[in-house]
Amino acid sequence: MTYDEVAERVRRTPGPVRIVGVDGCGGAGKTTFAARLSKAAGGCPVVHTDDFASHDEPLEWWPRLLAKVVEPLLRNELATFHPYDWVARRFSDDTITVEPADIVVVEGVGATRAAWRDRLALRIWVETPRDLRLERGIDRDGEDLREFWHWWMAQEDDYVAAEHPDQHADLVVDGNPTTPHDPDTELVAVSFSPGC
Repeated sequence: MTYDEVAERVRRTPGPVRIVGVDGCGGAGKTTFAARLSKAAGGCPVVHTDDFASHDEPLEWWPRLLAKVVEPLLRNELATFHPYDWVARRFSDDTITVEPADIVVVEGVGATRAAWRDRLALRIWVETPRDLRLERGIDRDGEDLREFWHWWMAQEDDYVAAEHPDQHADLVVDGNPTTPHDPDTELVAVSFSPGC
């Protein structure tokens, strides 16, 4: 399946702003997937849940994203928020503004939460083996954060157990595909609902 085909599927859903949720656990490949989908959708905006999560609220940040991003965009209004600075351990004074667009991608752990799941034009889950996700996380963040990664993964496990986002996905993507494909333009689907 191509990213162009996914973008076209989203465009067939009603609404001036169509929000796509790209969910999965840390290290699954969500950010890369979202960037490729954004490119296929003409450079559409991408909102990262990591800008809302924090050390104090790894997963209970969702009311802010709902109020600051999902609801305004679905009303065809500007979304504005202050992103979390993971190094300074506080929310930044900088403001991120997201213009309403034909397609907006929300990516990150919790991107397809039950609180707004039914308002999404497409729900995507990126499925990647746990050991590979941990390896990717340590490669990216460094060995010093291994303990943090184990803590983070436990928080994700709670989210997945409570909300089953993988089971509510319209499209489940292989985050570590062995099937030959062009990764820049094609994805490998594990499962998909009719119309995807």
